[in-house]
Amino acid sequence: MEGESPRVGRRARELCVQGTRLYDVARALRADHTRALDTVRSALEPLRAELVAQELESIPVARLKDVTEGRLRLGAVEAAGLTSVRAVHEASRYELRQLPGVGQQTADRALAAARQIARAVAETVSVRIDVDHPEPRTTALVIALQRLVEAGPELRRALDAATRLDERLGALLPVARPASSRLLLALAGRRRRDGALAAVTELHELVADSAAKDLRLLIAQASTDLLRPPVSEIEAWVDFELRSAEYYSQLAEVDGQQPDLAASEGFLPAELAERVHAQPLDDTHRRVSLRGYQSFGARFALAQRRVVLGDEMGLGKTVQAIAALAHLAAEGHSHFLVVCPASVLINWTREIGARSTLRALPVHGPDRQDAYGEWSERGGVAITTFDTLHTLPAPVDKSPKGRRTRTVAPAGPTPGMLVVDEAHYVKNPDTRRTKSVALWTERCDRVLFLTGTPMENHVEEFRTLVRHLRPELLPTVRNGTAAAGPHAFRKSVAPAYLRRNQEDVLTELPALVQVDEWVELGVADREAYERAVGDGNFMAMRRAAYADTEKSAKLQRLRELVAEAADNGVKVVVFSYFRDVLAAVEQALDKGVFGPISGSVPAARRQQLVDDFTQAPGHAVLLSQIEAGGVGLNLQAASLVILCEPQVKPTVEHQAVARVHRMGQIRTVQVHRMLATDSVDDRLLTILKNKDRLFDAFARRSALADATPDAIDISDASLARRIVEEEQRRLATEAAN
Repeated sequence: MEGESPRVGRRARELCVQGTRLYDVARALRADHTRALDTVRSALEPLRAELVAQELESIPVARLKDVTEGRLRLGAVEAAGLTSVRAVHEASRYELRQLPGVGQQTADRALAAARQIARAVAETVSVRIDVDHPEPRTTALVIALQRLVEAGPELRRALDAATRLDERLGALLPVARPASSRLLLALAGRRRRDGALAAVTELHELVADSAAKDLRLLIAQASTDLLRPPVSEIEAWVDFELRSAEYYSQLAEVDGQQPDLAASEGFLPAELAERVHAQPLDDTHRRVSLRGYQSFGARFALAQRRVVLGDEMGLGKTVQAIAALAHLAAEGHSHFLVVCPASVLINWTREIGARSTLRALPVHGPDRQDAYGEWSERGGVAITTFDTLHTLPAPVDKSPKGRRTRTVAPAGPTPGMLVVDEAHYVKNPDTRRTKSVALWTERCDRVLFLTGTPMENHVEEFRTLVRHLRPELLPTVRNGTAAAGPHAFRKSVAPAYLRRNQEDVLTELPALVQVDEWVELGVADREAYERAVGDGNFMAMRRAAYADTEKSAKLQRLRELVAEAADNGVKVVVFSYFRDVLAAVEQALDKGVFGPISGSVPAARRQQLVDDFTQAPGHAVLLSQIEAGGVGLNLQAASLVILCEPQVKPTVEHQAVARVHRMGQIRTVQVHRMLATDSVDDRLLTILKNKDRLFDAFARRSALADATPDAIDISDASLARRIVEEEQRRLATEAAN
């Protein structure tokens, strides 16, 4: 046994001890998580029961006959005053049998039918959390969910690791224990001895792998997070307002209600969907949990290699792309390239940094060649624009006369994946940007095009995209393909196209999605901003991003959002504090614009504008000053809100959004806030995210605060002075350097 000594005796005992500790922490986390889920379910159950009861109340008792194929006689039941399915469902068997004319068989059948209908109803109801009307039961649910949300995206990784360790160690440890003693091993039969030695070898690998990945610490931290005491009611509601998307994601997971499977998978053929499900998705480099449909989208991009992800705006196409990049990084790929409009370059940089461990490197502006060289050498995710892409190094073939004849594939590292955002920008094959993208798509094995434009409405554009990705599919994509409807179109182009609409995955969506749209000021806007800072003019600083209406980065991004909303038939409300900013927006948009609503517009005219906007068929845009349109108007016809700049008073912003996100709204509301880096927007958000912002959110819970928001908001004058002084110091420091 000399050759087996590393696997027996003291070393084996140490491995068993280490394995047992891992096993204990893994089981403890699973138990802690189960208790946390039980707390949520306990809070959820009365809310669901009430929704079911309300539905059953609206169903006449005669519908019980449908369940029993007409075999029930319900005259006596109705005569006794039980006119709804709810009344029967809530009655006991004894109570039903005591009714005059109701026999044992009728009572039992009626009760069984009512329970069957109640189960069917329970599968359809969905609990929504009304932040504007908190009550004890929803508060209990929010507090219970807060513990899971606060544990963060690492909780899922920890649970997956704990589950694997629990199952594997639970099987390995009993088999390996005889090897911890030479005597026990000697007394064991040959079969048990061989099994013990093999188990110790596997245990060693498992313990070593867990140590290398720091799994014990990961799992222990997750348990600590789940065992924290519950937060206060105020803290829970404030946290819910700040990150409602994460709460609804957890609620969907706990509630077990999933969207229609075929719809959430883009109506892909079953064989293709199975292939996508079989595609692994490594989360080692990811810092965010994915909803089910998002995980499927990332797997689709990986499994199919060259595809268009066409999810509707607000469903997280960026997150799905980052998840695919993170998986490829875990497989050993080191270089990735994202091409996007200049208006979203900053957003991509921030999103990659916030949602993954990948290194984001903007390749744009005067230092783009240096940045490209750094990316080529060190790797990471290079993020560039359509207009910059053609300037990146690319070797050229020359004729014997020295004349350029054609451009060949770009030089430098081959990206593990090329991501092209707003891919409908390359719909014209004759433009320079399209030709540049084509060069890179020819070289890259994996290409992911992102667009929120429904391709079934733009078949010729889709043909152009497919020509880049999968030219062999072109014969199947014709103008008549979409005539049979969107589902038929998607199935016909399934190998290269995945799209889900909001209603496809609504049960996993929060009621409110908030997105910060970061842009860089252009030259003219930057000059206007620096003049305003020098003059100490706070209001001019806030609207300097719209000084150059032709090249304003904020206006460009706003136009893109409105264009995508138009393609999806979505109505939009644009809010700004400033009339001249709204005038610039009106000039930038082509048609379908109502307003602007301002303080000088009479109340009757304001309502008329809202009515016209609401009744307009399909897409439309309503412009409004935020303090004029933020109070007293109902704007549920819209489901996209654009804030041209952050507001000094968070209550004003909240009240404006509440005009759209309120009772009667049937779609998820998206709020896009336009922000400029290295500007007053940055400073304002930094201040408002600290104590002042939380104080405002706390105070807004009182009726007095709702009636008099000025009483609890930060002083405009003091805040303006503070920001102006900070910006003057910052710009002076930059000039000195």
